[in-house]
Amino acid sequence: VQLVESGGDSVLAGGSLRLSCEASGGTYSTYRSYCMAWFRQPPGKSREGVAAIDTRGSVTIADSVKGRFSISKDNAENSLHLQMNSLKPEDTAMYYCAAVRRWFCGDSWEETEAYNDWGQGTQVTVS
Repeated sequence: VQLVESGGDSVLAGGSLRLSCEASGGTYSTYRSYCMAWFRQPPGKSREGVAAIDTRGSVTIADSVKGRFSISKDNAENSLHLQMNSLKPEDTAMYYCAAVRRWFCGDSWEETEAYNDWGQGTQVTVS
């Protein structure tokens, strides 16, 4: 599937943003069978997992953003969202949407190698 992120912006610390990832190139039944995730890559650092959601709607959130970020998926709209609240300067990064066709995300959800499809990213800057 093809993934396109949107919603990135420059915000002040303490602010909120909602990122979206639109999926295309598949069918409704296809999207329902994907584990989908958000990753981020801060400047000069490696890509890291932020949150993932599987086909049952089970969610995994990285400790660094737990309590501030939430992930959701709209199967009917073929879209994935990341709600980010109480943003901090250390949240500054390029944010990527990723997907892999399997029912459960599993313990490998934070590994970039676990995903087949990636978007181009959307920039989030917190100052």
